[in-house]
Amino acid sequence: MKTIDLIGSAISNTLRSKTRTFLTTIAIFVGAFTLTLTSGLGTGINRYIDDTVASIGASDVMTVTKSSDTDSGAPGASGPVEYDPDAISTVPGDPGGFAPTTAALTADDLDTLAEVSGVLRVEPTRSISADYVQFADGTKYVASVGSLIPGQTVQLATGSLPADGEDFQVVLPVELVEPLGFSSNGAALEQDVTIGVSDGVQAQHTVVATITGVADESLAGTGASLIPNDALADELWSLQNTGVAEDQQDRFASANVWFAADATEAEITALKDALTDAGFTGTTIADQLGAFKAVIDAIVLVLNAFAAIALLAASFGIVNTLYMSVQERTRDIGLMKAMGMGSGRVFTLFSLEAVFIGLLGSVIGAGVAIAVGSGISGALSESLFADLPGLQLIAFDPLTVGIMVLVVMLIAFLAGTLPAASAARKEPVDALRYE
Repeated sequence: MKTIDLIGSAISNTLRSKTRTFLTTIAIFVGAFTLTLTSGLGTGINRYIDDTVASIGASDVMTVTKSSDTDSGAPGASGPVEYDPDAISTVPGDPGGFAPTTAALTADDLDTLAEVSGVLRVEPTRSISADYVQFADGTKYVASVGSLIPGQTVQLATGSLPADGEDFQVVLPVELVEPLGFSSNGAALEQDVTIGVSDGVQAQHTVVATITGVADESLAGTGASLIPNDALADELWSLQNTGVAEDQQDRFASANVWFAADATEAEITALKDALTDAGFTGTTIADQLGAFKAVIDAIVLVLNAFAAIALLAASFGIVNTLYMSVQERTRDIGLMKAMGMGSGRVFTLFSLEAVFIGLLGSVIGAGVAIAVGSGISGALSESLFADLPGLQLIAFDPLTVGIMVLVVMLIAFLAGTLPAASAARKEPVDALRYE
């Protein structure tokens, strides 16, 4: 019997007992459906995390702060904190003094960072504290001034990022569009807004900037922050430091440190250790979201374990189905062997029946899971997760789904080996005499 004939015979034999095959397929369907859905959940969340990492900043940039024994707001910190005159708030413009603080980086610290082995470039992060933003003679609204760290992207609802040049340009957060008096995001483009900022002696200054874009909400974006171009940022920084003692002007909460783009994990770890030895703390983008991703992976792993249990139960169903088929077809097996079919061909025939059941259940299960998962994901993105643009909670990777189908077919094959071996061992004479 040719291979193609074996396959055809295996399919027809499988469909001979429709009820039994249906029940066995349902068991595999449940396992494949659960496995596909949980795998899609992990793919969707991890893909969103990867996109979030990309929007936070470049992978070859490290955020560095100065180590301090008096850091407040750090994880695990509690109780009164000793006053440190060199500390600086990590939240610009915090009026209550309850924001986390860190030791300020000075010009000397920046020079020290530049000399650390593995550091290619150092750039301080300026904290600009604006008082308000106003359109025309309308209401003034509180707004912070953000900045894009190297490699960071912003999800724009409309418009574009500010251009380099001498003109003052800014991106407006979407949540300020209507309060400032604009009828739509598009209506805000090319309009001028006034930004107020106080200097070191609490004198207030104003700067007029042109809106070039509107930033959409994002989990890892800049929130309700104005995003200025370099010219506007320089002007606001200069005005903010007017009247401030010279030795207090160049003080920064953190700095961006560039390292080799092709640096290995070992090299990045060595750089962190060198920074620690120099009195600093370095944090990469992967460090910031790595723990969260690990938790998601652990949850998905537990969910996949339940799917594996369902597949294990389905494998016993396959064993039972094929054993019953072997008993029912004993005389047929004897006849096939008497006509010259070898034990290997008999084994292959029953193994193909098991594989076909696995294929049937896994394909149907994966297909239904993709349809259900896509529907649920679409509904949630428009309701519960509407504030998380770009999040597709359940996403399916064709390669992962294909591998899952192959794995289920392999499990079905292994489950069918015992009944297939039993059929292959039967002697033709004994099988023909079987009643």
